[in-house]
Amino acid sequence: MAVSRKPPAESRLGVALSSLDSPVVTGDAVTKRELVDYLDGVADRLVPRLTARALSVVRVRPGQQPFMQKNLPAHAPDWIPTLPVWSQGGNREIRYPLCNEPRTLLWFANQRAVEYHPFLFRGHDWDAPTELIIDLDPPEGAGFDRVVDAARAVREALAHSGLAGAVKTSGAKGAHVVVPLAEGTTAEEAAAATRALAARAERLAPQATTTAYLRADRGGKVFLDSTRSGGGTVVAAYSPRVRPGLPVSFPVAWDELEAIDPREVTVRTALEMLGGQDRWTQLLPAPQSLDAGLVAEGRTIPVARVAAMHEGKRRKRDHKA
Repeated sequence: MAVSRKPPAESRLGVALSSLDSPVVTGDAVTKRELVDYLDGVADRLVPRLTARALSVVRVRPGQQPFMQKNLPAHAPDWIPTLPVWSQGGNREIRYPLCNEPRTLLWFANQRAVEYHPFLFRGHDWDAPTELIIDLDPPEGAGFDRVVDAARAVREALAHSGLAGAVKTSGAKGAHVVVPLAEGTTAEEAAAATRALAARAERLAPQATTTAYLRADRGGKVFLDSTRSGGGTVVAAYSPRVRPGLPVSFPVAWDELEAIDPREVTVRTALEMLGGQDRWTQLLPAPQSLDAGLVAEGRTIPVARVAAMHEGKRRKRDHKA
């Protein structure tokens, strides 16, 4: 009588891999093997974006909804370092993983971790952000051309402020404009400057962009999200996203932005498009200092989430009245 045997487990860099031919997301054609192959191929470019930064990942379990994971699971190998961070909201300590080497990335890939969201600072240096980010969020159903118009307004606002940035697709429907920051820039300065830049871009393109935090107030325009600072995270360049086909957050040169279709940049196509290059490193300008006038202007602009909270409460009171 023949004895059925399981196929031998595959491994890479000493990391055991399983169920590689199953779909990553139920109903989607992309397999776990394709996700692993992509992350393995891009590890030399993605890991440096994650190194020494507290990391949150978005995982997909078969038949379940995607979920964000911050705590490193207890069953994780002991060679993955962690960064303990006290959560004021949760009143508990979170053991964030640090993805400092490719085998950690492969381990997460085997756990069906699709998205990689690092903090904007290294280690516990909360007051030392390494970059400033404006997230361009288009309205539902809008084409990417609307995002391109908004990105150009942000680029012009940066130029008027003596700054330069690089742009990448978000891997979803929007884009991120990123400005590397010089050492000595504080979190408060970066947050204020981000608010001021969003406001300046809105003034340059008022018909196409808005800084209105409440979705109902955006009027079908691209939202210039200035809240990606402090303890916020942004999906890393080269990270896949949990979307049909697993698209990738992809670096784009400014003069190529109009020609790209973000839906076509996926775990199946991105490596070939990169051609072995680290496009994000090539496109990012050198770290820059923030103009004092820009920071001062930003300090006069309310934090979007706080302003929206107060406005929501006011509208609720008015409705009851």
